[in-house]
Amino acid sequence: MTDMDQRVILLVEDNPDDQMLTIRAMKLNQIPSQLVVTGSRAEALDYLLANGAHAGRDTRLMPALILLDLKLGHESGLDLLRELRAEARTRLIPVVILTSSREDEDRLNGYELGANSFVRKPVDFNQFSETMRALGLYWLLVNEPPPAPRAS
Repeated sequence: MTDMDQRVILLVEDNPDDQMLTIRAMKLNQIPSQLVVTGSRAEALDYLLANGAHAGRDTRLMPALILLDLKLGHESGLDLLRELRAEARTRLIPVVILTSSREDEDRLNGYELGANSFVRKPVDFNQFSETMRALGLYWLLVNEPPPAPRAS
C-alpha cells in the first residue's frame, strides 16, 4: 500500500444509492485512496473530530478531500461546511460540494462558506464516473494540499 492509497476521501452523503454509485465509480477508476462514508452531519463530525463511534481515531490522518452533499435528510450540508470552516482542525481540508442542486443560491452560499469547488452530480453513470475520476486526479494527484497547521 502506497502513501497515496492511505489518503482518505470522506464522502458525506445520506442517499445509499448515491453512496454506492460513488464507491463504484472510485473502484472503477482505481482512485488511490480509502473512502470513508458518513451519512449525516453528526457522523461526519464524529469521524473528523474522533468522537462517538470514531473515538480514538488518529486525527493526525485527516481526509485529503471531503465530498459533501448539500441535502442530508433534514439537515443542510452548508451547516456542516460552516462548522468545518470554524474548526481549526478541519478548516483547511478541501471540500467539494457534490450535489444535484442547480440553485445559484446553493452555489453562492457554498463558495461564501469556504467550499473549494461545486460540482453537479451527472445523472448518467458514465459521466458521473468520469467526474469522479477527474476529481480524484485533481485533488489527490495534482493539487498541493496545505502544509500541516502551525503549532499554537
